[in-house]
Formats: sequence, structure tokens, C-alpha cells
Amino acid sequence: MVNLVCEAIIPDGPMKEVKEIENSIRTTYKKSIWGKFVKAVNDFDLIEDGDKIAIGVSGGKDSLLLVKLFHELKKDRSRNFEFKAVSLNPGFRESDLSNFKRNLENLNIDCAIIDTNIWEIANEKAKDYPCFLCAKMRRGILYKKVEELGYNKLTLGHHFDDVIETTMINMFYAGTLKTMTPKVKSTSGNLSLIRPLIYVREADIIEYTKENGIRPMNCGCTIEAGRTSSKRREVKDLLASLEEKNPGIKQSIFNSMRNINLDYVFGYSGGDK
Repeated sequence: MVNLVCEAIIPDGPMKEVKEIENSIRTTYKKSIWGKFVKAVNDFDLIEDGDKIAIGVSGGKDSLLLVKLFHELKKDRSRNFEFKAVSLNPGFRESDLSNFKRNLENLNIDCAIIDTNIWEIANEKAKDYPCFLCAKMRRGILYKKVEELGYNKLTLGHHFDDVIETTMINMFYAGTLKTMTPKVKSTSGNLSLIRPLIYVREADIIEYTKENGIRPMNCGCTIEAGRTSSKRREVKDLLASLEEKNPGIKQSIFNSMRNINLDYVFGYSGGDK
């Protein structure tokens, strides 16, 4: 649910009727979004019979799309699962919260909103690096709440570009080779985290959002400019420049995380070390 790069999306016009937006998923965006979403679900067995799935909704473009994709998938009667949209309010401004609720209503999304004062605490207790504490607190509270509500899976809106950027950030700044995976256990081990948008490109999500007139939340962060991490922004800009000069380089980076040859990796350790 945490997106450290806050960019405003200006719609091409007023928001379209919800039915038209839903229809566009299986028509206009059948190949670029819907097909890739279904492929990820099938490739990684992300949804299983009897699952109770919570959808983490931040109010941004990715999570709003994710809920609509689950609405469409639920129409497939061969799949037996339940889902519920859940959002964590870390201390949004009233104007941002109002816009978020308006989007939920217009998109016909039933969402449970959990109010917290996370941003206030992060600002007070981690004055130099509030983003790290904020992200940690948001994860902890969300995971605990989802487990209490009886869900066995939490789905997040991380997409293709998030995977690539995370891979590069870990290599450049953490000295480790790891990325976001389609399915992973939460820190408590009682919840599985799934990422069905892992094949979907951010550019296609932006196009869908703008074309349908959706005005998602920017990010709403109240932490002062200059105190948030710029590493993801730096990596995003670098990748855009590389992709312009070498089309397909993002796909190569993505593929590399599925084609690791351990015979040519030194210092390998399992996840428990």
C-alpha cells in the first residue's frame, strides 16, 4: 500500500459511469491489464478454493484498479473465494479522505477504513527518517487487522515496474539481490501476501485511470518535502532513461529474477539466514 513516489494523475475528462469502467477492463484493457492479471493469478496459484482475501486499498491508481479486477474475477463462478477491500487511514487530510471516499462510492467499492495516527507518530519519533517507521507501522497494523478479520490472504497493488525498481534499489543501496515476489508469507506467518498485478505495467494502469476519468489519491503524505526517500524516484528516472535508449531493458531485469543461476552466485543464503 505504500508508494514512495507521489505523482498526480490528471484524468482526460470526468469519471465515466462505473459500468463503462468495468467493461473497459475486459475490452479496451483486455490484453494489457485483464489478461496479465489473470495470467499472474494462474501462474502463481494466487487464488485458491475457499480463500478469504483482503485487498489493501491506499486510494491510489493501483489499488483502485485491483479492486475492480477482483470484481470482474468474481464473475467467474468456477472460482470459490471471498474478498473485501480494506484501507488504512494513516492521517489523511480531510480533503484527501473525502476524495478517496468519493472514488469508492463512484466505483462501487465497499471498503472498510481503519483510522490511525501513524503519520503523527512517525513525524514525532523518527524525525530524520519518518518513512521507514511509517511503512513498518502501516504493515504491522494492516497485517494484524486483516488477520483479526479472518482473512488468510492480503493482496497488494504492486505492479511490474515496482518489481523492477525494488530489484535495482536493493542492488544499488542495500547490496542484496532480492525483489517483490508474487506470493510470500507475512512476518507473522499467518497471512499470505499476493501481488496479482506483477505482470501489469504502470503505464497501462495510468492510461486506464486517465481514460476512465478516475482521479486517484496522490498519496496524501503529510510528511514535509525533503524528508522522504528519493531513492525510488532516482531509480525510476534511471530506468526510464535506459528503456528509452534500450527498449526491453525493463523486461530483461524482470526476467533476470526468474532466471538466477546459483552456480554463478557467491554468498547465497536461504531466506531464514
